[in-house]
Amino acid sequence: MVKMIRRLIAVAAIGAMPAAAQLAAPANLPLATVKTSPLLVSADMRPGLDLSGPWHYSVDPFRAGIAGFHGETPGDSQLRYLDLDVSKAMRDDSLAMYEFDLSRSPVTTLPSSWLTEAPELRYYQGLMWYQRTFTAPVNRKGRYFLRFGAANYSTVVYLNGKPVGRHEGGFTPFAFEVTKLLRDGDNQITVGVDSQATEATVPPPVTDWENYGGITRPVRLISTPDTYVDDAWVRMTRDGKLAIDAHLDGAQAANRPVRLRIAELGLDLAGTTDAKGDWRATAAAPSALIRWSPDRPKLYDVTITAGGDEWRDRIGFRTIEVRGPDILLNGKPIFLRGMSLHEEELGAEPTRAMTPAAARALLGEIRDGLHGNYVRLAHYPHSEVMTRLADEMGIIVWSEVPVYWRVAWSNPDTLATARNMIAENILRDRNRASIAIWSVANETPVTDARNTFLRTLVGDVRALDDTRLVSAALLTERSKGPDGKPVIAMADPLADALDLVAINTYFGWYTPDRLDDLAGFSFRVPANKPLIFSEFGADAKAGFHDLRTMPQKFSEEYQAEYYRKTLGMVDKIPTLRGMSPWILKDFRSPRRQNPDFQQGWNRKGLISETGQRKQAFDVLGSYYAGKANMAKR
Repeated sequence: MVKMIRRLIAVAAIGAMPAAAQLAAPANLPLATVKTSPLLVSADMRPGLDLSGPWHYSVDPFRAGIAGFHGETPGDSQLRYLDLDVSKAMRDDSLAMYEFDLSRSPVTTLPSSWLTEAPELRYYQGLMWYQRTFTAPVNRKGRYFLRFGAANYSTVVYLNGKPVGRHEGGFTPFAFEVTKLLRDGDNQITVGVDSQATEATVPPPVTDWENYGGITRPVRLISTPDTYVDDAWVRMTRDGKLAIDAHLDGAQAANRPVRLRIAELGLDLAGTTDAKGDWRATAAAPSALIRWSPDRPKLYDVTITAGGDEWRDRIGFRTIEVRGPDILLNGKPIFLRGMSLHEEELGAEPTRAMTPAAARALLGEIRDGLHGNYVRLAHYPHSEVMTRLADEMGIIVWSEVPVYWRVAWSNPDTLATARNMIAENILRDRNRASIAIWSVANETPVTDARNTFLRTLVGDVRALDDTRLVSAALLTERSKGPDGKPVIAMADPLADALDLVAINTYFGWYTPDRLDDLAGFSFRVPANKPLIFSEFGADAKAGFHDLRTMPQKFSEEYQAEYYRKTLGMVDKIPTLRGMSPWILKDFRSPRRQNPDFQQGWNRKGLISETGQRKQAFDVLGSYYAGKANMAKR
């Protein structure tokens, strides 16, 4: 199954080298994609060595460690990944000269972004080198992989001075086998991460969030038997059955006995892989199975054994589908009481290091503070920490890739990157019951090239996962009705390819509309599909108040009134089935530079960057509490 998916997504384009990857990678370094690299799904449940902690770092603004002085292969004086003691080499050979010494460079703690490491790096976008040593296990058996949760954006990896591989994309995992490169005793790992975006990257250079360059998620050395379960997808199909797809990798993957167990349910299935190492099975759902839902987020311990390998995960089982304008969770209509969220922890100096405690603090504000049951993880795949915690806390998830604004729609390399990115995201998180919606884009103006690009992504999503919904955050068109009042229409041709329609609107914030006029707005949207307001919002600086009848923008009073009027406007739409206002928490955005109110922060959060709730928090919380109470009747 996995190999079939890889062939489907890979076609010729995925195998090509995306132009953006040339920023920080020699062309002969293997590119990690869903076609070429191990998946190691649920890798955080496998034994391994966590390489989080202290790493040396060295800035390389002119990419000398990659391109030398004139674009040629750099000489030893610039090669950051050399496996030697630079200081000793220069003492021993008076003619030796090196313009780096990573082993004596400053130390940072990973995962994190370099933007918060030193004041001079606050706005640095470019190439950074990281290096550390670790001790490999003695008497090693089986296979070893280096797995990166994410590094932003283009990454090159070397082990003991030897090239390992490269990857493009800042938010999805990748792995390389290093069995033959490990040595007894100390091993030196060197990683180059280039955060510079170009017109060909996903996302492109212009965004509305901070571009946190660095190794922002954990790095682990994972051990497996010679033949191991590389990928497994265990889920409930829409007809209520349990389905399993597993793929073994290794010399003995073919015709191998495989067994799945869910001990709590007394489920025990056995089978044999085919010639490609794949195993597929279905079973009736045990009568004792409790379906996952926000009210009861039940998870089960699932194991798959094959020879000496055991794959483990904690999985919930549920169905999600649409019927006309309704969203059905386990066959029952549900209203998505949500909030949008960037991957940025609470605090004055976030560094995109999402710990379980940091994720719980954010999701807790949605579930417990706002009475929410849904989160839009914008505008890129968030950490596995976040999606696992959403499973545990019972929060439905919209998961997105950063196909955002001004993407190079006609560039085949950009499409290849986007297709690989969405495949990596789906294959990583298909076992997360909380994820209900895969989103392929945000706020992308309509063109023929864009339509072709996004329809390709929609097709990929449906091929990879037929158990979830597909959507995108779309723009609308505005006109005047016969009465002169605004009419907001969904005219995007992509809408007919999506399971639900999602729109972003900011009437009364980015438009000159008076808030009292929002009640007169009408909407023309598909009558046979659910409508979600994926964004609406207004800025407010926590603690700034204006008690006049017409408070000014950026005051807490204006934001609160904006929410009252906007909620009144959208609540009249018959097909409304959810919303994720923009946004839970104030977040870093270098484009936002009003010196009185923003200072590099987007202030649309309902809480400040340090967690202070604004007045609009209670406005939305009261609205959601009413929706929750209605659902219980």
